[in-house]
Amino acid sequence: MDIQAVRDLFDYNYWANRHLLTVAAQLTPDQFTAPSAHSWGGVEGTLVHILDTEMGWRELLCGRPGAPELKPADFPTVDALQQGWQADEQIMRAYLDGLSDADLQGIIRYHTNTGALRERVLWHCLFHVVNHGMQHRSEVASMLTGYGHSPGDIDFTVFLNQRAGLE
Repeated sequence: MDIQAVRDLFDYNYWANRHLLTVAAQLTPDQFTAPSAHSWGGVEGTLVHILDTEMGWRELLCGRPGAPELKPADFPTVDALQQGWQADEQIMRAYLDGLSDADLQGIIRYHTNTGALRERVLWHCLFHVVNHGMQHRSEVASMLTGYGHSPGDIDFTVFLNQRAGLE
């Protein structure tokens, strides 16, 4: 894994996040905040969980573990969530811009919430952030579709085609 590949993955990550937020903006406020059977609740709760995880991992990777957990109440509207994500994206991109290919092979040591020590290769942690987001974006896509607002395809290849101007 090299730094350009990581940047490409994060470009995709932010593209997919923005796409879902654009579609989520079509929901009524009640639909946005409605609970569901998914692991992090409804659309709002799941999107906030994705952002919280992105921020939490970035803070951990920058040596600042223990960031306060974001709550849906922190982002009562799609617009508020979009603003929070835009701010975090700028910080994450600055972090990524400071990394080299060699940095990606470094070992990150941290403790879980239960105190267990974990050691991970840095690029594995960064890949996890994107992959974790994809898992939960698929849940959001399902919920949006259930409300009659399918986001359509959010595949990596669709992103690549759009970035290349092919779609």
